Amino acid sequence: MRTTYIFIIIFSSYFFNSLAQQNIMISNTGLPAEPSIAINPNNTNQLIAGANINKLYRSNDGGQTWTIGTLSSASYGVWGDPTIICDNNNNFYYFHLSNPPAPGNWIDRIVCQKTTNQGVTWNDGSYAGLNGTKAQDKQWAVFDNVSSNIYLTWTEFDAYGSSNTSDKSRILFSKSTDRGITWTAPTKLNNTDGDCVDSSQTVEGAVPTVGPNGEIYVSWTGPNGIVFKKSTNQGTTWTANEILVNNHTWDLTVPGVDRCNGFPVTGCDLSNGPNRGTIYINWSDQRNGTNDTDIFLSKSTDQGVTWSAPIKVNNDSPGKHQFLNWMAIDQTNGYIYIVFYDRRNHNDNKTDVYLAYSTDGGNTFTNTKISATPFTPTSTTFFGDYLNITAHNGVIRPIWGRQDGSVKSIWTALVSQSTLATTNFEIEESSSSITNYPNPSSDETYFGFKLYKDSPVSIKIYDINGKEVLDLTNNKTYESGKHVITMNNQQLSEGTYTYVIKSSYYTKSKKLIIKKN
Repeated sequence: MRTTYIFIIIFSSYFFNSLAQQNIMISNTGLPAEPSIAINPNNTNQLIAGANINKLYRSNDGGQTWTIGTLSSASYGVWGDPTIICDNNNNFYYFHLSNPPAPGNWIDRIVCQKTTNQGVTWNDGSYAGLNGTKAQDKQWAVFDNVSSNIYLTWTEFDAYGSSNTSDKSRILFSKSTDRGITWTAPTKLNNTDGDCVDSSQTVEGAVPTVGPNGEIYVSWTGPNGIVFKKSTNQGTTWTANEILVNNHTWDLTVPGVDRCNGFPVTGCDLSNGPNRGTIYINWSDQRNGTNDTDIFLSKSTDQGVTWSAPIKVNNDSPGKHQFLNWMAIDQTNGYIYIVFYDRRNHNDNKTDVYLAYSTDGGNTFTNTKISATPFTPTSTTFFGDYLNITAHNGVIRPIWGRQDGSVKSIWTALVSQSTLATTNFEIEESSSSITNYPNPSSDETYFGFKLYKDSPVSIKIYDINGKEVLDLTNNKTYESGKHVITMNNQQLSEGTYTYVIKSSYYTKSKKLIIKKN
């Protein structure tokens, strides 16, 4: 059965931020939230996106303009949590929760709808996971170029929201070997069940990915923290034990956001670059304090047997919130892109969107603000549990939701790796405006810096052992322009130190020598 949809062409709003990333509003109708986006690897001008509850957006010009419609399924209904992927034959798949006509139960299965003409029409769908009255929730999917299989993971609840200790949550897996027409009976992956309260004791956040030889990798979070499993035979069998990646509490509190999770996102480098086969898991948590949500990455170079210590992705000073992360890997070069909400530039709930990217296998990250203007979410309105990002061949398309009063909207930014490379050069050049004189010094030394926009500035002094001995600015926000900070050297003993100057746009460190008269 094939259904035709009527669309309205929206010529999106354009803005430019300080780093020349072009912002485009996809839609501000229908209170959209929880967006997902996918790019066609055979034609990066073709993009399809979705948002709650049944929003459908498609672009044939790389995201500059969008056709807006709604998705429907006569048999199964459409009830949010969109997940969109594309295969190697130009077919897109839109996964979502169900709201079937009577008789039926709300979110009683995971539905997959397919388009073979770039989103103009969609089939009525197929489904996985129907299990009586149990709730099926938070699904994610991946297409495997080796086998042409589609792999799907999600959370099943005995009774969503139940505090009854006999009600459990679990992670399920299903696959399609015929490009979304039929699905296998679900396989349970987790060893330790979670509760059904939808808290940190609930198992959630299962995002599958595939390895270079068709391996399936998936991680999730719950009572045991972030754990990992894999299959090397297309999901027929899985590793027996849950491998611990990192301790984790995923149910976070962020001011102005009605609820916030730190679910892990799993990805693998399939490129022919130096990090081919490396598995990455990206998440957020509050290990540094409830007023300091941060974004982290851990990686494995041995197919998930061992995992690196967490790498902090956001490069701001402590005390600000970065939250609701998502990760994409450009499989043409192995570059990692992570998008998240960020409050480093503000002392209230104003929120920006940042993109962090790594070209060296996650060892270092560059952070770039990609939203043109901040917004202030309010906890009285449902904000959504996630944003999303897709990337291929140097074309990067993040997607996010924002709130402006009672108006909710979905946005993207036209980002390319070449633009980011140019931006990096500008950032490095701006750091050259930092001066320190005299050095060596005896009585006083001066730190000069120039800002192109208002920004918090941190100037810290570290001794030869790396211990912080002075904080000269306490991350105070300075206006754009030139500034000079004076340091009285009487506070320090004679010797060699390191100073680090950090703003939202650059970081510079250099040796400082103190000589007493």
